[in-house]
Amino acid sequence: MVAVRLYLRYNLSYRDVEELLLERGVEADHVTVFRWVQRFTPLLADAARFGRHAPGDRWFTDETYVKVNGVWRYVYRAVDQDGQVIDVLVSARRDAAAARRFFRRAMAMLKVRPTEVITDAASVYLAVLCELVPSAWHHVERHANNRVEADHSQLKHRLRPMRGLRTDRTAQTIIAGHAFMQNLRRGHYELGIDAPRGLRVVAAFTELATAI
Repeated sequence: MVAVRLYLRYNLSYRDVEELLLERGVEADHVTVFRWVQRFTPLLADAARFGRHAPGDRWFTDETYVKVNGVWRYVYRAVDQDGQVIDVLVSARRDAAAARRFFRRAMAMLKVRPTEVITDAASVYLAVLCELVPSAWHHVERHANNRVEADHSQLKHRLRPMRGLRTDRTAQTIIAGHAFMQNLRRGHYELGIDAPRGLRVVAAFTELATAI
């Protein structure tokens, strides 16, 4: 759990985590750290879902780009008005099918529907939102989506020290894990709430370790 927490929380590579573990008397090479992150990150996020706060009803949605095995991929992301990352989705395409999958995933997982969705001017969103949440107001005014666009920088900053993403599956795990850590640090879970702010993540991971 310590290795996974360090990797998700700080801008470290797998080799950095390997070195930090060695300083603590734990021998585990960077490939093992990678396997731990891939194995336990989804389990931690799943165990935490019952303590997650319900997101707000205004969803700021946008896509950013990451390279996976040298090929550009789209990353659909949405945040609410309180800064909670609602969901993320790595997709090979930027089309109606990907947008539909993103919104269906988010609404099914969280059991909520937005009343307002703010996007860029991509035409695919209009048809998808009319199909899935026809009652929601679709907002596309200039600069209205700055909140999620600024939040993309947090993800890009985390990915910079890494030596590349190799597959769509591993990219999805890492990017979803980053979103989970963002939400945890921002207080969107009923986890570690009795700990001092600087120890909230450690306390939350201690609680979650007993649940998986």
